[in-house]
Amino acid sequence: MTEPVLAIDGLTLALPGGADRAHAITELSLSVGPGETLCVVGESGSGKSLTALATIGLLPRAVRPVAGSIRLAGRDLLGLGERQMRDVRGREIGMIFQEPMTSLNPVMRVEDQILETFAAHGVLDAKGRRDRTMELITEVGLPDPAAIARAYPHELSGGQRQRVMIAMALALEPKLIIADEPTTALDVTTQAQILKLIDALRKKHGTAVLFITHDFGVVAEIADRVAVLQHGILVEQGPAEGVLRNPKHEYTKRLLAAVPSLIPPAPKSFEGAPKAFRVENLSKTYRGRGFFKAGREVKAADGVSFQIARGETLGLVGESGSGKSTVGRCVMRLIEPDDGTIRIGDTSIREMSQAQFRPLRKRIQMVFQDPFASLNPRRKVGRIIAEGPIAQGVPKAEALTRAATLLDLVGLQPSAADRYPHEFSGGQRQRIGIARALALDPEVLVADEPVSALDVSVQAQILALMKDLQVRLGLAILFVTHDLRVAAQMCDRIAVMQKGRIVELQTTGDLFRDPQHAYTKALLAAVPGGTVGGQIAA
Repeated sequence: MTEPVLAIDGLTLALPGGADRAHAITELSLSVGPGETLCVVGESGSGKSLTALATIGLLPRAVRPVAGSIRLAGRDLLGLGERQMRDVRGREIGMIFQEPMTSLNPVMRVEDQILETFAAHGVLDAKGRRDRTMELITEVGLPDPAAIARAYPHELSGGQRQRVMIAMALALEPKLIIADEPTTALDVTTQAQILKLIDALRKKHGTAVLFITHDFGVVAEIADRVAVLQHGILVEQGPAEGVLRNPKHEYTKRLLAAVPSLIPPAPKSFEGAPKAFRVENLSKTYRGRGFFKAGREVKAADGVSFQIARGETLGLVGESGSGKSTVGRCVMRLIEPDDGTIRIGDTSIREMSQAQFRPLRKRIQMVFQDPFASLNPRRKVGRIIAEGPIAQGVPKAEALTRAATLLDLVGLQPSAADRYPHEFSGGQRQRIGIARALALDPEVLVADEPVSALDVSVQAQILALMKDLQVRLGLAILFVTHDLRVAAQMCDRIAVMQKGRIVELQTTGDLFRDPQHAYTKALLAAVPGGTVGGQIAA
C-alpha cells in the first residue's frame, strides 16, 4: 500500500482546567493518502479545527498534545521545534483559512504576499519568484493577473481573496493542503468554483487534502473519505458515498438529517393578508474610484420592488455583489437609497429624516449575519437586549425584565442576562441577536444571512425558532441569504437578485420546480451535493 502523506495516530489534546471537557481530541487516528481528499466534519467544538492546527503546529498555548503522533510522510511533527516547523509550513504543508480577509495582510499587495512565501523559504531568485507568482495567480483562475497582483485584499471579492489564499498555499507545491472551512461564507456559484479549483489542483499536483467542513453538501461534492468527530472523538470514518448513504453512528445520522432539503414544504396562502411591508422602485448606486476602472458606478439596487404580507417570509437570494445586502440595509435606513418608496404598513419612511424615523425604528428590526461582531462585548446580554427599549423611552427596570422574558422566548435561560457575549456559542449568540431584534415588538424583521456561519444542527434550531416566533408574533420577514437550501425551507416566496435587479420572483415551490430565468437555473445547478438532504422536486 502507498504510504499516507499524513498519518495521525492516537492523538490526544488536553484542554486547560475549567473547560467543558478534559480533552479537545481523544485518541484520534486518521490518514490521508497522496491525491486523496479526507473531509473532517462535525459541529463547532468537535475538535476538527484543532486537528488542523495541531498538524500545522499552531495550537493555542492553552491546548497541548499529551499523547499520540502526527506524521507527515513518516516524520513525526510533534517532535519538531518551532524553527523546524517554520520550514514545514508552506514548503510541506499549505493552509487555506476560513476567512481570507483576516488571514491576508491588509497593507500588502497580493503579489508581495505571495512573493513573501518564496522569500521566507529562500526559494528561487527574484525573477523566478515573480514569474512563479504570476503563474500561480493565473492557475487559480483570477482575471487580469497583472491587476490582481497589484491589488490590496480589500479591493478583491471574497471569492478572489480565497483564490489568492489557494495560490499562496500551492506556492511551494506542498505534500499536504489543509483547508479549514474555505467556502463557508461564499455564495453557491463561487463556492462551486472554489471546490472545483481545489479538486482540479489536487488531481494535477497529486496533493493530499485535509478538508475541514460542517457542510455535507461540500462533503458530497469533494470528499473521497469522511471522518466524523463528536466532542473530540472519531465516531465514524469511511468512504464518502458509504457515510452519506448509509451512516452507522447516530450522531452522523443526526447531522445528515439536519441538512436542509431542497424540497420546499407545503405552501401557505397569504391571499387577503394585510401587507406589512412594501418596497417600490428602490435604487442605490455606489460611486467612487473603482479597482479595475476609476470612477465606475455600481448599481447595487436598480428598481427593486416587492411586498411582504404579515406572517410571510420573502427570501432575497443571489451571489455576492448581487445587491441583496444593500437592499436589506436600505430598507432599514442604515444606508440611504437614492430613490424609491419604503412603506411599513401604510407609513412611508424613505422621505423621513433620521430624527423623524427614529421613533418608527421599533417597527422594523434586523438580525445580523455575525452576532459576535454585532453584540457589544463589554455589555452583559440583558443590557444589550434592553438598549433598544431604553432608547425608545421604556424604563430601565421594565426593559431588563422584558429582556429576561425574551431570553426564555428564544430558548435561553433568563440567567443568561448576567453573562457576556463571549460566554456563549455561535448559535446561542444568534438567539441573543434575535431576542434583541424582538425587544421592540417589531412588525418586520430583516434577517441578513443569519445562519450562514452556523453548523447544520444549530442552523436547523435557529430556523425552527424563527418560524415558531413568526407564527406566534405574526412577523413579516425579509430573509437575505446565499444558501438555497435554507431559502427552500424558510421562505414562502423567493426573489432572485442579479446585478442589482430582481430577475425572478416566485413562490418557493414554483421557483424550485420550474425556474424561469437562466441565472436562477445556474444558482440551483451550483448547489453542492444537490441530493444531500433531499432532491429537488420533479
